[in-house]
This record gives sequence, C-alpha cells and structure tokens, in this order.
Amino acid sequence: MTWAMSDIRIKKRGRLREKEIRALSEEISQKVGIQVFTLKDTIDKAESSDFDVIFVNNEILALVISGRAFLTVKGLLKYNPPKSYVTVDMGAVPFVVKGADIMGPGIVDADKDIKAGDFVWVRDVKNLRALAIGEAIVSGEEMLQKKSGKAIKSIHYVGDKLWKYDER
Repeated sequence: MTWAMSDIRIKKRGRLREKEIRALSEEISQKVGIQVFTLKDTIDKAESSDFDVIFVNNEILALVISGRAFLTVKGLLKYNPPKSYVTVDMGAVPFVVKGADIMGPGIVDADKDIKAGDFVWVRDVKNLRALAIGEAIVSGEEMLQKKSGKAIKSIHYVGDKLWKYDER
C-alpha cells in the first residue's frame, strides 16, 4: 500500500460541513490523543488516486483510507500527538524514509494501546519526530517484544509524493 510510485492527482475537492468537520476531527483526535483542527479552520476533502486527502487551511494534514481517517506526516509534525506512536532506532530511519515496512527488531518503544489494524505513526528515537504512518500488523505490546518480521505496513512517509504535493 505504498503510493510513492505514482503521482498524487487531486480531484473533486470540496468544503466540508461543520458536522463533517466535527466528526472527522473527533475521530482523529481520539486516535492520536490531542485536539486537531477545529471549526475555525478551513477544511476541504478531495479524492486522490488511492485515498481521500483532507486539506486544513490549504495544507494536506490528514487522509482517509477505507473510511478511516488519520494525520499525514505533516499533520503529525504540526500537532505532535501523544498516542498511536511507534519509536524506531536510528538504524531503521534510512529505511523508513524510503517507504520500507517497519520490522519488529528496529522498534524501541510503542504505544501499548495499539491494536493490529490500527493506523500508527513512526518516529525516530533521537528526535521523536514523525517519519511515516502505517498500519499496525501486530499490537503495541507485541511490537515491544521485538519479534522478527514486519510489525507495520508503511502507508505514507517523509519525501513521498503526498509529502511533496504542497511543494508544487
């Protein structure tokens, strides 16, 4: 589910209603443990080739995949949430920022409330800054056991087409 290989094409962009903004903000806020955008922000939703994107004040800060919303890496950097994180050692960073899935042995910390199938964000141990988002293959508790094999399926990461979209 890595989308970096194809250009992100945005279509059908439209403004969200207050009710939709409130529901979207609550869904994301509950997952990441911090209040994200509010009704004071200008929120648009648009379709792209692989998922829907959420523009907050003209910047893509969230996305919706299979009906589930989560922050983009830029959204994570802006809001710096306290939940749904997975911390990797510095040896894993070069692979994470190239879109690699996250392997169990590279994980040094994780939110224990993560369940398999949840969206999570990946950060480095040194700076604790967002590098990627992905879908947990195992629970947070299992990630802490450093078992071999994939722990997180990478979805979006620093430097991919979604990250670079605002640079046009």
